[in-house]
Amino acid sequence: MRLYHFSGSTTCRPVEMFAAEAGIALELVPVDLLTGEHVGPGYTRKNPTQQVPTLEDGDFILTENAAILRYLATLAESPAYPRDARARARVDEQLDWFNTGFSREFCYGAMYPRIMPHMAFEDPAVQAVVNARCTAKGERFMRILDADMLKDPGPYLGGAEPNLADYMGVAYATLGEMARFDYAPYPRVQRWIAAMKARPGWKAGHAAWEGWRDHVLSKAAA
Repeated sequence: MRLYHFSGSTTCRPVEMFAAEAGIALELVPVDLLTGEHVGPGYTRKNPTQQVPTLEDGDFILTENAAILRYLATLAESPAYPRDARARARVDEQLDWFNTGFSREFCYGAMYPRIMPHMAFEDPAVQAVVNARCTAKGERFMRILDADMLKDPGPYLGGAEPNLADYMGVAYATLGEMARFDYAPYPRVQRWIAAMKARPGWKAGHAAWEGWRDHVLSKAAA
């Protein structure tokens, strides 16, 4: 199987980390977003939305990282995507939660414009209003994650072991590290992030992103 990806991408990191831990061999095919390769005709034929990642399994092509995670977990019969209908529905609920409101407000609304200025509105006054609104909403989602979704005992959304939503969610939540987001009010979130970073697949999925993060932070401090 081939995974078309951009190294360090927030949407690719969950798939790469999960595949590493599940023992799923993926041929990583780089797609250079910086040069516009993703909007070229070759990649567009595989993924008309021109986004990463894209999974190619023979003649089967699958887009959207949540769908790819579910597919890989099903092939591997991974306990991270349980067979029990209610347990699986809970994982689906959590995946959708991260991919909708959390991603929209915390990632795209509040964090990305700080990290990548080209994603901000051209009018600074408009961006200031959007930033304040999305930051407030993003913090609300972070409070929900801390108080209602991450329960004791066990550091993960899945309890003692991570489920698919842990792999996706931690990539989205750690985006705040690049923008110096204050995690101090969210102790369970901090515990969760630390637990995921300690897992054997973390480096496989996140090493390139950590390099980006450190570069961004050092540049901002200079």
